[in-house]
Amino acid sequence: MSVVTNTTTIGAIDAPSRRNTELMMMVFAIAISVFAYANVGLAIDGSLPSGMFGYGLGLVLLGGVAHLVVRKFAPYADPLLLPLATLLNGLGLVLIWRLDQSPKLIRDAKNLYGVFTPSAPRQLMYSAIGVALFVGVLLLLKDHRILQRYTYISMVVALVLLILPMFFPAKFGAKIWINIAGFSIQPGEFAKIVIAIFFAGYLMVKRDALALASRRFMGLYLPRGRDLGPILVIWVLSILILVFETDLGTSLLFFGLFVIMLYVATERTSWIVFGLLMSAAGAVGVSTFESHVQQRVDAWMDPFACYQTDGACEQIGNAIMSFGSGGTLGTGWGQGHSDLIGFAANADFILSTVGEELGLAGMMAVLLIYGLIVERGVRTALAARDPFGKLLAIGLSGAFAIQVFVVAGGVMGLIPLTGMTMPFLAAGGSSVIANWALIGILIRISDTARRPAPAPAPSSDAEMTQVVRP
Repeated sequence: MSVVTNTTTIGAIDAPSRRNTELMMMVFAIAISVFAYANVGLAIDGSLPSGMFGYGLGLVLLGGVAHLVVRKFAPYADPLLLPLATLLNGLGLVLIWRLDQSPKLIRDAKNLYGVFTPSAPRQLMYSAIGVALFVGVLLLLKDHRILQRYTYISMVVALVLLILPMFFPAKFGAKIWINIAGFSIQPGEFAKIVIAIFFAGYLMVKRDALALASRRFMGLYLPRGRDLGPILVIWVLSILILVFETDLGTSLLFFGLFVIMLYVATERTSWIVFGLLMSAAGAVGVSTFESHVQQRVDAWMDPFACYQTDGACEQIGNAIMSFGSGGTLGTGWGQGHSDLIGFAANADFILSTVGEELGLAGMMAVLLIYGLIVERGVRTALAARDPFGKLLAIGLSGAFAIQVFVVAGGVMGLIPLTGMTMPFLAAGGSSVIANWALIGILIRISDTARRPAPAPAPSSDAEMTQVVRP
C-alpha cells in the first residue's frame, strides 16, 4: 500500500486580501456623507436638498471606481486607507456646500468679486480629478521602488515647485499660489510628495554615515560637522521660503518632514533635538522682521487684543468662539455660525464648522480619522520589505500628519496660524488632488508589503512527489 502526496505549490499561499472589508467600509463612508448632506438640507430649508441624489451618485461613482481599481491592481493593499480618505472627502464636500448656503458669504463674495460662485461643485470636480490621479498612480506605478531612480530629479522638481510662487503676486499676505490660465495652483501641496521621494532615496544611501559617525555629548550623539550639511541646507531653504514667500506652513512642513525622516533613518534622538532648536531659532528670527509672520504670532499670543485692527486676529477670535459655541455635542449640521469667519471659512478654518456644528465629539472623530490614516501609513512603513519603501511611507505619513497638526493647531490657537489647507476637508483643488496621489502611493507600497512572497519552485521532479510506504 502506498500513499502518494503531491507537494507541488503553485504561486504563493493564499492570503486574505480584505477587499470585501474595504467595500463594506466604503459603503459605510458614503452613507455617512449622504446622511450628513441630507441633514444639512433639512436644517437649513426644512427639506431634502435638491442636489442630494447627484451628490450621492457622484460619490458612489468616485468611490466605486477607486475600489475596483484597488481590487484589480492592488489586491493586498491596506483596506482602511481608501475608505478613510473617501469619508473625509465626502464630509469635506458636505461642509463646503453647507457654507455655500450662508447669506453672509454670498453677500461678501458679491461685494468682493461682483459674483458668487459656489465652491461645492468645483470641489466635486477637483475630487474627481484627484481620484483619477489616484487611479493613474496605481495603474502606472507597478512598483514603488521605481521612484528611487528619480532621487535627484525629484530634488530639482521640488525646488522648482517651491521657488515658482516667488514670481507671482502675494495672495492674502503669502506667496504660495501660482496663477495659470485663470486657475490658482498651490505647488507646495505637490512638493511635499516629491520632497518625500527625494529624502527617502537620499537617506537610504547616507543613513549609515549619519547614524554611526558621531560623538556623544551629555547623553546625545552629536553629528559630525560635515554630516550637519544636509540639515543646515534644508534649514536655510525653509527660512528662505518663509522670508520670500511668507509661508510659515510650507516652511514647517518642509523642515519637519526632513527631521522626521532623519530620525527614522538613523534612530538618533540628537536629530530631533537639533531640528527643534533650529526650527525655533528660525521662526523667532524671521518673526522679528517679517510683518506678516509677526501679525500671526501676535494673533496667536492674544487673539482678542487686535480684534478690530487685524484680520488674522478676527479670524482666530471667531474660530475660538465657534468652538466654544459648539460645546460637547455641537449645534447640529447647518445650525452654526462659523461663516462669520469670512472668506477663510471653507479653507483652513473649515475645522471651526466641524467644532461648532458637531461639537467636541465630532471634532475628536474627525481627528481620529486623520490619526487612523497616519497610523495605517506608519504600519505600512513597518511592513515594507525594502528600506526605500519604509522611508517613503513614513515620509508621506509624516507629511500628512504635520499638515494636519499645523492646520488644526493654528485654527485652535495652539500654534500661530499657517494658512495651509486641511487635507480632504478644505476647499482647494491642489490640496485634494495631491492628497489623493499621496494615498495612492501609500496603497501601492502597502500592496507590495502585504503581498505574500511566492513559494520557491521545486528543484526536481523527485521533490514534487513524495511516496510514503508503510
